[in-house]
Amino acid sequence: MTQIALPLGWPADPRDDAFLVTPSNARAVHTLEHTATWPVMTAILTGPRKSGRSLLARIFAAKSGGTIIDDAERVPEAQLFHAWNRAQEEHRPLLIVADAAPPEWKVKLPDLRSRLAASPIAAIGAPDDELMRLLLAHLFERRSLDARPDLVDWLATRIERSHITVTRTVDALDQEAMERRKRLSIPLARTTLTEAGLILRPQLALDLPLFTSP
Repeated sequence: MTQIALPLGWPADPRDDAFLVTPSNARAVHTLEHTATWPVMTAILTGPRKSGRSLLARIFAAKSGGTIIDDAERVPEAQLFHAWNRAQEEHRPLLIVADAAPPEWKVKLPDLRSRLAASPIAAIGAPDDELMRLLLAHLFERRSLDARPDLVDWLATRIERSHITVTRTVDALDQEAMERRKRLSIPLARTTLTEAGLILRPQLALDLPLFTSP
């Protein structure tokens, strides 16, 4: 695991400036670190919500001197079209951040669609095992919650493998621990997350006897 960080001084909280790099997002990072290999001066960064894609885009802009357009699906297509052209004219890299790249991203303007098709894509995938554990530990630390390694391991193998579920899990445990004034533990996590629907309830079959009387 490695980290890439923003230049010193921004943002103010040093816990917010690190992007955790594991195999699930390493190719996206590699693409953004090598703008000289881009066929055009614009790339598309995609990834799930809460995946750190906006943070990675800000790091890219700070280190490359380029510009970013976040939540691109909500930006008028004509604005994106002109920004794409301007990046080529000024030879200044532009990073467009979106949920997905075309054709999954339904772009109506033909000229913009053709330009985006020529742009390289940096895709952040679902978190792998390593990133699941790192994200859980990182978020617990930010909340000043004492989460032992055995709890982190237990959670990483039982919750959905997604960035947003990691955040919701930590939110739920933080609130429960505060309300009940208890330290985090596996039994507390099991009860809290089962009730919240963040881990699967035990299968009914597991509760049934192996043999029944005739």
